[in-house]
Amino acid sequence: MEDYFTLISGRTKKQAAGLHKGPGSPEHLIATSYVEISDADMTRLGVSDGETVKLVSSAGFVELKAFKADLPDGLLFIPMGPAANQLVSAETFGVGMPSFKGQKVKVEPV
Repeated sequence: MEDYFTLISGRTKKQAAGLHKGPGSPEHLIATSYVEISDADMTRLGVSDGETVKLVSSAGFVELKAFKADLPDGLLFIPMGPAANQLVSAETFGVGMPSFKGQKVKVEPV
């Protein structure tokens, strides 16, 4: 089953702490290598907590472990970092900064 979602990325305490250890550090990679999905969407996708999903956008794809979160249905959250960056388009629409919010992604179980 494939489905489209809206992706937002943002900072978390663990992401920030990992970043202070270094952008390529194991702490930073662990803190930024998961996706949060609503319980209802995980059920609809047939995915259990901790299972891997593939996320595909117009910019690229990434496979991440999915975890239930208190989010509105249709919305995904990934902490800012290498995984989220794989899904963000380089298009800046003339403002010099890519959009880290509102990316459309397809989600499928692996």
